[in-house]
Amino acid sequence: MNENLTLQDLITIFKERLFLIVAITSLAVLVAAGVSFYVLEPVYETSTQILVNHDQKTVANNTNLNIETDLQLISTYSVIIKSRIILDKVIDQLNLNVSAKELNKQITVDKSEDSQVFELKVKYREPHMAVKIANTTAEVFQNEIQELMGVKNVSILTPAELEGNESPVFPNPFLNMFIAGFLGIFLGYGLALLLNYLDTTLKTDEDVIKNLDIPVIGMIGKIIEEEKPAANTTIILNREEA
Repeated sequence: MNENLTLQDLITIFKERLFLIVAITSLAVLVAAGVSFYVLEPVYETSTQILVNHDQKTVANNTNLNIETDLQLISTYSVIIKSRIILDKVIDQLNLNVSAKELNKQITVDKSEDSQVFELKVKYREPHMAVKIANTTAEVFQNEIQELMGVKNVSILTPAELEGNESPVFPNPFLNMFIAGFLGIFLGYGLALLLNYLDTTLKTDEDVIKNLDIPVIGMIGKIIEEEKPAANTTIILNREEA
């Protein structure tokens, strides 16, 4: 094979090995679909919103200062709500068969820089249990923060709810199939190039000139054998009577 491939050579190889490329791509898509639908365990996500705000009835003065204090506390609260002291109580209340470390990995906290609301997100393999974990964690945190910080400025703004038509956030079968198809095309074409590189046969007069650097003085055309009469064929000659 000529190592200096032109664009025309690449297109020719693609056309010649098209069946191989399509077969590998189809196989990759089927494998990705099978793994996504039948192997990977689906994961569902739910969330609850928590408001950090001092009770204005008990704190009448320095309202702006209180808001600034609440904003600064959110970063601290984001750490406390995922701490073992909170998660151990959640595990006990729900009888979860997981450790606090494992549950911590399934919980994330999203917060905005200038907002007194932060969002608690929970990912779990069962949607109804994800809702229970999110709401229980928020409730336990709301009760425990009063003793830990000596403040009462946390309230549950929007609890998690089970809508009934939940779809898993993982896996994404169609995205996996698309990526697998994309990789299958590259893998198939790469294999086609490899096979073409390992193929040292000379098929055309251009191959002879390129690889052997000798002129072509003649070509042998395709030989078509003539049909021979069968051995048991009977030949009848008609003679005119005298």
